Amino acid sequence: MKTLNFLRVLFFVAIASFFSCKKANNPAAELTVNQSVITFTPEGGTQDFSVASNATWNISNPGSSWLQLNTTSGNSGSTVIHVTTLSQNTTGLTRSIVLEVSSSNGQSRRVTVSQATTIYPTYNTSPKAADATGMSSNAVQLAAKIKLGWNIGNTLEASGGETGWGNPLITEDYVKFVKQQGFNAIRLPCAWNMGHLSNQATAQIDGNWLNRVKEVVGYCVKNDMYVLLNIHWDGGWLENNVTKVKQDSVNAKQKALWEQIATAMRDFDEHLMFASANEPAADDAATTAILSTYHQTFINAVRSTGGKNAYRVLVLQGPSTNMEKTSDYMTSLPQDQAAARLMVEVHYYSPFQFCCLLDNDASWGKMFYYWGAGHHSTIEPERNATWGEESDVDASFNRMKTKFVDKGIPVLLGEYGAYRRDNSAHVPLDLPTHEGAVDYWNTYVTKQAKSNGMLPFFWDTGGALDRRNYTVKDQRTIVAIKAGAN
Repeated sequence: MKTLNFLRVLFFVAIASFFSCKKANNPAAELTVNQSVITFTPEGGTQDFSVASNATWNISNPGSSWLQLNTTSGNSGSTVIHVTTLSQNTTGLTRSIVLEVSSSNGQSRRVTVSQATTIYPTYNTSPKAADATGMSSNAVQLAAKIKLGWNIGNTLEASGGETGWGNPLITEDYVKFVKQQGFNAIRLPCAWNMGHLSNQATAQIDGNWLNRVKEVVGYCVKNDMYVLLNIHWDGGWLENNVTKVKQDSVNAKQKALWEQIATAMRDFDEHLMFASANEPAADDAATTAILSTYHQTFINAVRSTGGKNAYRVLVLQGPSTNMEKTSDYMTSLPQDQAAARLMVEVHYYSPFQFCCLLDNDASWGKMFYYWGAGHHSTIEPERNATWGEESDVDASFNRMKTKFVDKGIPVLLGEYGAYRRDNSAHVPLDLPTHEGAVDYWNTYVTKQAKSNGMLPFFWDTGGALDRRNYTVKDQRTIVAIKAGAN
Protein backbone atom coordinates (compact mmCIF):
# COMPACT_ATOMS: atom_id res chain seq x y z
CA MET A 1 0.00 0.00 0.00
CA LYS A 2 2.85 2.36 0.95
CA THR A 3 4.60 1.48 -2.29
CA LEU A 4 1.44 2.35 -4.29
CA ASN A 5 1.09 5.75 -2.60
CA PHE A 6 4.76 6.45 -3.23
CA LEU A 7 4.33 5.68 -6.92
CA ARG A 8 1.31 7.99 -7.09
CA VAL A 9 3.33 10.85 -5.61
CA LEU A 10 6.11 10.27 -8.11
CA PHE A 11 3.56 10.28 -10.92
CA PHE A 12 2.06 13.66 -9.95
CA VAL A 13 5.50 15.18 -9.39
CA ALA A 14 6.49 14.06 -12.87
CA ILE A 15 3.35 15.52 -14.38
CA ALA A 16 3.89 18.86 -12.60
CA SER A 17 7.51 18.92 -13.70
CA PHE A 18 6.46 18.26 -17.30
CA PHE A 19 4.04 21.16 -17.42
CA SER A 20 6.50 23.41 -15.62
CA CYS A 21 9.13 22.70 -18.23
CA LYS A 22 6.59 23.15 -21.03
CA LYS A 23 5.60 26.54 -19.61
CA ALA A 24 9.22 27.59 -19.30
CA ASN A 25 9.91 26.59 -22.90
CA ASN A 26 6.72 28.25 -24.19
CA PRO A 27 6.27 31.62 -22.41
CA ALA A 28 3.02 33.59 -22.84
CA ALA A 29 2.84 35.40 -26.16
CA GLU A 30 3.59 39.10 -25.81
CA LEU A 31 3.19 41.95 -28.31
CA THR A 32 2.73 45.55 -27.19
CA VAL A 33 2.36 48.68 -29.34
CA ASN A 34 2.36 51.91 -27.32
CA GLN A 35 0.08 53.86 -29.70
CA SER A 36 -2.93 52.85 -31.73
CA VAL A 37 -3.54 56.23 -33.41
CA ILE A 38 -1.04 58.70 -34.86
CA THR A 39 -2.30 61.97 -36.34
CA PHE A 40 -0.27 64.39 -38.46
CA THR A 41 -1.02 68.00 -39.33
CA PRO A 42 -1.32 68.89 -43.02
CA GLU A 43 2.33 69.95 -43.01
CA GLY A 44 3.41 66.50 -41.80
CA GLY A 45 6.61 65.52 -40.01
CA THR A 46 7.93 62.54 -38.04
CA GLN A 47 6.36 60.73 -35.07
CA ASP A 48 7.38 57.57 -33.22
CA PHE A 49 5.73 54.50 -31.80
CA SER A 50 7.33 51.48 -30.15
CA VAL A 51 6.90 47.71 -30.52
CA ALA A 52 7.75 45.30 -27.68
CA SER A 53 7.54 41.54 -28.27
CA ASN A 54 9.01 38.26 -27.10
CA ALA A 55 9.09 36.97 -30.67
CA THR A 56 9.97 38.18 -34.14
CA TRP A 57 7.49 40.62 -35.70
CA ASN A 58 6.83 42.52 -38.90
CA ILE A 59 4.61 45.35 -40.17
CA SER A 60 2.41 44.59 -43.15
CA ASN A 61 1.08 47.30 -45.49
CA PRO A 62 3.88 49.59 -44.30
CA GLY A 63 4.25 51.98 -47.18
CA SER A 64 2.35 54.43 -49.31
CA SER A 65 3.08 57.38 -51.54
CA TRP A 66 2.94 59.70 -48.54
CA LEU A 67 4.26 57.64 -45.60
CA GLN A 68 7.60 56.02 -44.79
CA LEU A 69 8.80 53.81 -41.89
CA ASN A 70 12.45 53.43 -40.88
CA THR A 71 11.96 49.71 -40.27
CA THR A 72 9.21 47.16 -40.80
CA SER A 73 10.46 44.15 -38.81
CA GLY A 74 12.28 43.21 -35.63
CA ASN A 75 13.22 40.54 -33.11
CA SER A 76 12.36 39.92 -29.49
CA GLY A 77 12.73 43.06 -27.40
CA SER A 78 11.69 46.69 -27.85
CA THR A 79 12.04 48.70 -31.05
CA VAL A 80 11.18 52.34 -31.88
CA ILE A 81 9.54 52.94 -35.27
CA HIS A 82 9.98 56.35 -36.91
CA VAL A 83 6.92 57.28 -39.03
CA THR A 84 7.54 60.09 -41.53
CA THR A 85 5.15 61.81 -43.92
CA LEU A 86 6.72 62.47 -47.29
CA SER A 87 4.69 65.50 -48.34
CA GLN A 88 2.19 68.14 -47.27
CA ASN A 89 -1.40 66.95 -47.69
CA THR A 90 -3.08 69.22 -50.23
CA THR A 91 -5.61 66.67 -51.47
CA GLY A 92 -8.60 68.29 -49.76
CA LEU A 93 -9.32 65.12 -47.76
CA THR A 94 -7.74 63.57 -44.68
CA ARG A 95 -5.70 60.55 -45.75
CA SER A 96 -5.00 57.53 -43.58
CA ILE A 97 -3.44 54.08 -43.55
CA VAL A 98 -3.64 51.14 -41.13
CA LEU A 99 -0.34 49.48 -40.15
CA GLU A 100 -0.73 45.89 -38.92
CA VAL A 101 1.99 44.65 -36.57
CA SER A 102 2.11 40.83 -36.42
CA SER A 103 4.42 38.61 -34.37
CA SER A 104 5.43 34.98 -34.88
CA ASN A 105 3.78 34.11 -31.55
CA GLY A 106 0.36 34.69 -33.09
CA GLN A 107 -0.33 38.20 -31.73
CA SER A 108 -1.22 41.24 -33.87
CA ARG A 109 -1.89 44.93 -33.28
CA ARG A 110 -3.05 47.83 -35.46
CA VAL A 111 -1.85 51.43 -35.71
CA THR A 112 -3.94 53.96 -37.67
CA VAL A 113 -1.90 56.80 -39.14
CA SER A 114 -3.72 59.83 -40.62
CA GLN A 115 -2.74 63.21 -42.01
CA ALA A 116 -5.14 66.17 -42.10
CA THR A 117 -5.44 68.24 -45.22
CA THR A 118 -4.90 71.83 -46.22
CA ILE A 119 -6.52 73.49 -49.19
CA TYR A 120 -5.87 77.18 -48.70
CA PRO A 121 -2.80 79.11 -47.59
CA THR A 122 -2.64 80.49 -44.07
CA TYR A 123 -3.87 84.06 -43.69
CA ASN A 124 -2.64 84.47 -40.14
CA THR A 125 0.47 86.18 -41.44
CA SER A 126 0.75 88.95 -38.83
CA PRO A 127 -0.35 87.64 -35.42
CA LYS A 128 -0.11 90.09 -32.56
CA ALA A 129 0.56 89.66 -28.88
CA ALA A 130 -2.63 89.40 -26.83
CA ASP A 131 -4.08 92.82 -25.98
CA ALA A 132 -6.67 93.05 -23.20
CA THR A 133 -7.26 96.79 -23.64
CA GLY A 134 -11.01 97.41 -23.86
CA MET A 135 -11.74 93.69 -23.51
CA SER A 136 -12.44 93.37 -19.79
CA SER A 137 -15.91 91.79 -20.04
CA ASN A 138 -16.34 88.06 -20.18
CA ALA A 139 -19.38 86.57 -21.94
CA VAL A 140 -21.71 86.90 -18.94
CA GLN A 141 -20.63 90.47 -18.24
CA LEU A 142 -20.99 91.45 -21.89
CA ALA A 143 -24.42 89.83 -22.10
CA ALA A 144 -25.57 92.01 -19.20
CA LYS A 145 -24.75 95.10 -21.28
CA ILE A 146 -26.85 94.04 -24.29
CA LYS A 147 -30.46 95.15 -23.79
CA LEU A 148 -32.16 94.72 -27.17
CA GLY A 149 -30.78 93.75 -30.58
CA TRP A 150 -31.68 94.49 -34.21
CA ASN A 151 -30.79 92.62 -37.41
CA ILE A 152 -29.83 94.54 -40.55
CA GLY A 153 -31.04 91.68 -42.74
CA ASN A 154 -30.95 91.16 -46.51
CA THR A 155 -28.04 93.56 -46.92
CA LEU A 156 -24.42 92.57 -46.31
CA GLU A 157 -25.37 88.93 -46.89
CA ALA A 158 -27.23 89.65 -50.15
CA SER A 159 -26.12 87.98 -53.36
CA GLY A 160 -25.08 90.61 -55.84
CA GLY A 161 -23.64 92.88 -53.18
CA GLU A 162 -24.95 95.05 -50.37
CA THR A 163 -27.85 96.47 -52.42
CA GLY A 164 -28.50 93.22 -54.31
CA TRP A 165 -31.80 92.51 -52.56
CA GLY A 166 -33.23 96.01 -52.78
CA ASN A 167 -31.94 97.61 -49.60
CA PRO A 168 -29.76 100.74 -49.62
CA LEU A 169 -26.21 100.93 -48.37
CA ILE A 170 -25.93 100.93 -44.59
CA THR A 171 -25.12 104.39 -43.27
CA GLU A 172 -23.99 105.67 -39.90
CA ASP A 173 -27.21 107.69 -39.76
CA TYR A 174 -29.21 104.47 -40.02
CA VAL A 175 -27.23 102.94 -37.14
CA LYS A 176 -27.96 106.05 -35.08
CA PHE A 177 -31.63 105.78 -36.03
CA VAL A 178 -31.77 102.16 -34.82
CA LYS A 179 -30.22 103.27 -31.55
CA GLN A 180 -32.83 106.02 -31.19
CA GLN A 181 -35.56 103.36 -31.27
CA GLY A 182 -34.17 101.77 -28.11
CA PHE A 183 -31.79 99.11 -29.47
CA ASN A 184 -28.18 98.96 -28.30
CA ALA A 185 -26.95 96.00 -30.37
CA ILE A 186 -26.89 95.15 -34.08
CA ARG A 187 -26.44 91.81 -35.79
CA LEU A 188 -24.75 92.04 -39.17
CA PRO A 189 -25.51 88.99 -41.35
CA CYS A 190 -22.64 88.91 -43.84
CA ALA A 191 -21.53 86.98 -46.92
CA TRP A 192 -17.85 86.43 -47.69
CA ASN A 193 -17.56 83.47 -50.03
CA MET A 194 -20.53 84.44 -52.21
CA GLY A 195 -19.33 87.14 -54.61
CA HIS A 196 -16.64 88.59 -52.36
CA LEU A 197 -13.58 86.44 -53.03
CA SER A 198 -10.85 87.96 -55.14
CA ASN A 199 -9.39 84.47 -55.61
CA GLN A 200 -11.65 81.42 -55.38
CA ALA A 201 -8.73 79.00 -55.49
CA THR A 202 -7.14 80.47 -52.37
CA ALA A 203 -10.33 81.72 -50.61
CA GLN A 204 -8.88 85.21 -50.50
CA ILE A 205 -11.47 87.85 -49.54
CA ASP A 206 -11.59 90.99 -51.66
CA GLY A 207 -9.87 93.77 -49.73
CA ASN A 208 -12.51 96.32 -50.69
CA TRP A 209 -15.23 94.14 -49.16
CA LEU A 210 -13.26 93.65 -45.95
CA ASN A 211 -12.85 97.41 -45.70
CA ARG A 212 -16.54 98.03 -46.33
CA VAL A 213 -17.66 95.60 -43.65
CA LYS A 214 -15.08 97.10 -41.30
CA GLU A 215 -16.56 100.51 -42.02
CA VAL A 216 -20.06 99.35 -41.06
CA VAL A 217 -18.76 97.69 -37.89
CA GLY A 218 -17.10 101.02 -37.13
CA TYR A 219 -20.44 102.84 -37.41
CA CYS A 220 -21.78 100.59 -34.65
CA VAL A 221 -18.81 100.70 -32.30
CA LYS A 222 -18.41 104.46 -32.69
CA ASN A 223 -22.01 104.89 -31.52
CA ASP A 224 -21.64 102.58 -28.51
CA MET A 225 -23.62 99.80 -30.17
CA TYR A 226 -22.66 96.17 -29.63
CA VAL A 227 -22.32 94.38 -32.95
CA LEU A 228 -22.38 90.72 -33.94
CA LEU A 229 -20.63 89.87 -37.23
CA ASN A 230 -21.06 86.42 -38.74
CA ILE A 231 -20.64 84.30 -41.83
CA HIS A 232 -24.29 84.02 -42.87
CA TRP A 233 -25.85 81.59 -45.35
CA ASP A 234 -23.20 82.61 -47.91
CA GLY A 235 -24.35 80.20 -50.60
CA GLY A 236 -24.59 77.34 -48.11
CA TRP A 237 -20.94 76.25 -48.25
CA LEU A 238 -21.00 75.58 -44.49
CA GLU A 239 -24.69 75.53 -43.60
CA ASN A 240 -25.65 72.84 -46.11
CA ASN A 241 -22.52 70.72 -45.65
CA VAL A 242 -22.42 69.51 -42.07
CA THR A 243 -21.30 66.10 -43.29
CA LYS A 244 -18.31 63.78 -43.00
CA VAL A 245 -17.69 64.00 -46.73
CA LYS A 246 -17.38 67.80 -46.64
CA GLN A 247 -15.88 68.17 -43.18
CA ASP A 248 -12.28 68.67 -44.26
CA SER A 249 -13.01 71.17 -47.03
CA VAL A 250 -15.47 73.16 -44.90
CA ASN A 251 -12.99 73.38 -42.03
CA ALA A 252 -10.32 74.55 -44.45
CA LYS A 253 -12.50 77.38 -45.76
CA GLN A 254 -13.71 78.25 -42.25
CA LYS A 255 -10.09 78.67 -41.17
CA ALA A 256 -9.10 80.72 -44.22
CA LEU A 257 -12.04 83.11 -44.02
CA TRP A 258 -11.93 83.69 -40.28
CA GLU A 259 -8.20 84.32 -40.25
CA GLN A 260 -8.83 87.15 -42.72
CA ILE A 261 -11.96 88.53 -41.03
CA ALA A 262 -10.43 88.38 -37.57
CA THR A 263 -7.21 90.05 -38.70
CA ALA A 264 -9.10 92.89 -40.41
CA MET A 265 -11.36 93.52 -37.38
CA ARG A 266 -8.75 92.80 -34.69
CA ASP A 267 -8.47 96.32 -33.26
CA PHE A 268 -12.14 96.81 -32.34
CA ASP A 269 -12.85 96.53 -28.61
CA GLU A 270 -15.36 94.27 -26.89
CA HIS A 271 -18.31 95.96 -28.64
CA LEU A 272 -17.58 93.57 -31.54
CA MET A 273 -18.44 89.87 -31.30
CA PHE A 274 -17.91 87.22 -33.96
CA ALA A 275 -20.38 84.42 -34.79
CA SER A 276 -19.16 81.19 -36.39
CA ALA A 277 -22.13 80.58 -38.71
CA ASN A 278 -25.86 81.25 -39.14
CA GLU A 279 -28.26 78.28 -39.26
CA PRO A 280 -26.08 75.17 -39.77
CA ALA A 281 -28.09 72.15 -40.92
CA ALA A 282 -27.29 69.72 -38.09
CA ASP A 283 -30.15 67.57 -36.84
CA ASP A 284 -28.71 64.85 -34.62
CA ALA A 285 -25.77 63.98 -32.40
CA ALA A 286 -23.56 62.87 -35.29
CA THR A 287 -23.96 66.04 -37.36
CA THR A 288 -23.70 68.20 -34.24
CA ALA A 289 -20.31 66.59 -33.58
CA ILE A 290 -19.21 67.63 -37.09
CA LEU A 291 -20.60 71.12 -36.51
CA SER A 292 -18.51 71.30 -33.35
CA THR A 293 -15.35 70.89 -35.46
CA TYR A 294 -16.42 73.91 -37.55
CA HIS A 295 -16.85 75.92 -34.36
CA GLN A 296 -13.48 74.71 -33.06
CA THR A 297 -11.80 75.80 -36.28
CA PHE A 298 -13.50 79.20 -35.95
CA ILE A 299 -12.31 79.64 -32.36
CA ASN A 300 -8.76 78.57 -33.19
CA ALA A 301 -8.58 80.85 -36.23
CA VAL A 302 -9.82 83.94 -34.37
CA ARG A 303 -7.64 83.38 -31.31
CA SER A 304 -4.55 82.71 -33.43
CA THR A 305 -4.58 86.27 -34.80
CA GLY A 306 -3.97 87.68 -31.32
CA GLY A 307 -4.46 91.29 -30.26
CA LYS A 308 -7.94 91.94 -28.90
CA ASN A 309 -9.13 88.75 -30.60
CA ALA A 310 -7.39 86.80 -27.85
CA TYR A 311 -10.21 87.96 -25.54
CA ARG A 312 -13.12 88.59 -27.91
CA VAL A 313 -16.49 87.02 -27.10
CA LEU A 314 -17.37 84.41 -29.72
CA VAL A 315 -20.83 83.04 -30.53
CA LEU A 316 -21.51 79.41 -31.51
CA GLN A 317 -24.70 78.32 -33.27
CA GLY A 318 -26.66 75.33 -32.03
CA PRO A 319 -27.73 72.64 -34.52
CA SER A 320 -30.16 74.27 -36.95
CA THR A 321 -30.30 77.07 -34.30
CA ASN A 322 -33.25 75.09 -32.97
CA MET A 323 -33.76 75.22 -29.21
CA GLU A 324 -34.77 71.61 -28.74
CA LYS A 325 -31.96 70.23 -30.91
CA THR A 326 -29.45 72.56 -29.28
CA SER A 327 -30.54 71.41 -25.83
CA ASP A 328 -30.45 67.74 -26.82
CA TYR A 329 -27.30 67.55 -28.93
CA MET A 330 -25.02 70.44 -27.96
CA THR A 331 -23.77 68.59 -24.90
CA SER A 332 -20.47 70.48 -24.63
CA LEU A 333 -18.71 73.45 -26.17
CA PRO A 334 -15.41 73.36 -28.07
CA GLN A 335 -12.16 74.18 -26.31
CA ASP A 336 -11.22 77.84 -25.96
CA GLN A 337 -7.98 79.20 -24.58
CA ALA A 338 -9.87 82.30 -23.39
CA ALA A 339 -11.88 81.54 -20.27
CA ALA A 340 -15.64 82.22 -20.22
CA ARG A 341 -15.74 84.04 -23.58
CA LEU A 342 -18.27 81.89 -25.46
CA MET A 343 -22.01 82.33 -26.12
CA VAL A 344 -24.54 80.05 -27.81
CA GLU A 345 -26.98 81.25 -30.51
CA VAL A 346 -30.46 79.98 -31.39
CA HIS A 347 -33.32 81.39 -33.51
CA TYR A 348 -37.08 81.35 -33.05
CA TYR A 349 -39.89 81.59 -35.65
CA SER A 350 -42.57 79.39 -34.17
CA PRO A 351 -45.15 78.44 -35.14
CA PHE A 352 -43.83 78.72 -38.66
CA GLN A 353 -47.35 79.06 -40.08
CA PHE A 354 -48.01 82.18 -38.02
CA CYS A 355 -44.72 84.06 -38.26
CA CYS A 356 -45.44 84.81 -41.93
CA LEU A 357 -42.81 82.42 -43.24
CA LEU A 358 -45.47 80.22 -44.84
CA ASP A 359 -47.03 82.01 -47.81
CA ASN A 360 -49.58 79.36 -48.74
CA ASP A 361 -51.28 76.42 -47.11
CA ALA A 362 -49.09 73.34 -47.20
CA SER A 363 -49.91 69.63 -47.12
CA TRP A 364 -48.57 69.44 -43.57
CA GLY A 365 -50.46 72.45 -42.23
CA LYS A 366 -52.41 75.64 -42.89
CA MET A 367 -51.29 79.22 -42.41
CA PHE A 368 -52.11 80.66 -38.97
CA TYR A 369 -53.34 84.26 -38.72
CA TYR A 370 -54.18 84.31 -35.02
CA TRP A 371 -52.01 83.36 -32.05
CA GLY A 372 -52.16 83.39 -28.28
CA ALA A 373 -54.64 83.76 -25.46
CA GLY A 374 -57.22 86.42 -26.25
CA HIS A 375 -56.12 86.66 -29.87
CA HIS A 376 -58.01 83.81 -31.54
CA SER A 377 -60.66 84.69 -34.12
CA THR A 378 -64.30 83.66 -34.07
CA ILE A 379 -64.69 85.01 -37.60
CA GLU A 380 -61.98 82.80 -39.08
CA PRO A 381 -61.41 80.03 -36.51
CA GLU A 382 -59.76 77.70 -39.02
CA ARG A 383 -56.79 80.11 -39.01
CA ASN A 384 -56.23 80.02 -35.25
CA ALA A 385 -52.93 78.54 -34.10
CA THR A 386 -53.27 74.96 -32.92
CA TRP A 387 -49.75 74.58 -31.56
CA GLY A 388 -46.66 76.62 -30.67
CA GLU A 389 -48.44 79.02 -28.34
CA GLU A 390 -47.43 80.40 -24.93
CA SER A 391 -46.73 77.10 -23.16
CA ASP A 392 -44.48 75.97 -26.00
CA VAL A 393 -42.56 79.26 -25.93
CA ASP A 394 -42.13 78.87 -22.18
CA ALA A 395 -40.88 75.30 -22.46
CA SER A 396 -38.40 76.01 -25.27
CA PHE A 397 -36.94 79.11 -23.66
CA ASN A 398 -36.66 77.43 -20.28
CA ARG A 399 -34.60 74.71 -21.93
CA MET A 400 -32.03 77.31 -22.93
CA LYS A 401 -31.99 78.77 -19.46
CA THR A 402 -31.38 75.50 -17.65
CA LYS A 403 -28.97 74.06 -20.23
CA PHE A 404 -26.80 77.14 -20.76
CA VAL A 405 -27.73 80.41 -19.04
CA ASP A 406 -27.85 78.91 -15.54
CA LYS A 407 -24.38 77.45 -16.17
CA GLY A 408 -22.85 80.81 -17.08
CA ILE A 409 -23.13 80.44 -20.87
CA PRO A 410 -25.19 83.31 -22.33
CA VAL A 411 -27.66 82.52 -25.10
CA LEU A 412 -28.22 84.93 -27.94
CA LEU A 413 -31.61 84.82 -29.69
CA GLY A 414 -30.02 85.85 -32.97
CA GLU A 415 -33.22 85.97 -35.01
CA TYR A 416 -36.91 86.04 -34.16
CA GLY A 417 -40.06 87.83 -35.31
CA ALA A 418 -43.69 87.62 -36.36
CA TYR A 419 -44.89 89.73 -39.29
CA ARG A 420 -48.16 91.16 -40.51
CA ARG A 421 -50.12 89.81 -43.45
CA ASP A 422 -51.97 93.06 -44.17
CA ASN A 423 -50.02 93.59 -47.41
CA SER A 424 -49.77 89.96 -48.42
CA ALA A 425 -51.77 87.89 -50.87
CA HIS A 426 -53.59 86.40 -47.89
CA VAL A 427 -55.18 89.21 -45.88
CA PRO A 428 -56.90 87.91 -42.72
CA LEU A 429 -60.68 88.39 -42.62
CA ASP A 430 -60.37 89.41 -38.96
CA LEU A 431 -57.58 91.92 -39.49
CA PRO A 432 -57.74 93.70 -36.08
CA THR A 433 -57.41 90.38 -34.26
CA HIS A 434 -54.51 89.39 -36.52
CA GLU A 435 -52.73 92.70 -35.88
CA GLY A 436 -53.18 92.24 -32.15
CA ALA A 437 -51.88 88.67 -32.35
CA VAL A 438 -48.69 89.77 -34.13
CA ASP A 439 -48.11 92.46 -31.50
CA TYR A 440 -48.75 89.96 -28.73
CA TRP A 441 -46.34 87.36 -30.21
CA ASN A 442 -43.53 89.93 -30.53
CA THR A 443 -44.09 91.17 -26.99
CA TYR A 444 -44.46 87.72 -25.47
CA VAL A 445 -41.41 86.18 -27.17
CA THR A 446 -39.23 89.20 -26.36
CA LYS A 447 -40.36 89.09 -22.75
CA GLN A 448 -39.73 85.37 -22.40
CA ALA A 449 -36.28 85.74 -23.95
CA LYS A 450 -35.37 88.43 -21.44
CA SER A 451 -36.95 86.51 -18.53
CA ASN A 452 -34.84 83.46 -19.38
CA GLY A 453 -31.61 85.42 -19.67
CA MET A 454 -31.48 85.39 -23.47
CA LEU A 455 -30.44 88.30 -25.71
CA PRO A 456 -33.17 89.04 -28.32
CA PHE A 457 -32.23 90.34 -31.80
CA PHE A 458 -35.33 91.07 -33.93
CA TRP A 459 -35.05 90.13 -37.62
CA ASP A 460 -35.81 93.03 -39.96
CA THR A 461 -35.20 93.41 -43.69
CA GLY A 462 -36.57 96.94 -43.94
CA GLY A 463 -40.20 96.31 -43.12
CA ALA A 464 -40.26 97.96 -39.70
CA LEU A 465 -37.66 100.72 -40.04
CA ASP A 466 -37.27 102.70 -43.26
CA ARG A 467 -33.61 102.59 -44.21
CA ARG A 468 -33.80 105.45 -46.68
CA ASN A 469 -35.81 108.04 -44.79
CA TYR A 470 -34.99 106.90 -41.25
CA THR A 471 -38.62 106.74 -40.24
CA VAL A 472 -40.60 104.07 -38.43
CA LYS A 473 -42.76 102.11 -40.87
CA ASP A 474 -44.32 99.74 -38.34
CA GLN A 475 -44.67 101.57 -35.04
CA ARG A 476 -46.75 98.77 -33.52
CA THR A 477 -43.90 96.29 -33.92
CA ILE A 478 -41.37 98.63 -32.31
CA VAL A 479 -43.75 99.29 -29.40
CA ALA A 480 -44.43 95.55 -29.00
CA ILE A 481 -40.75 94.61 -28.91
CA LYS A 482 -39.90 97.36 -26.41
CA ALA A 483 -42.85 96.39 -24.24
CA GLY A 484 -41.48 92.87 -24.01
CA ALA A 485 -38.00 94.13 -23.14
CA ASN A 486 -39.20 96.27 -20.22
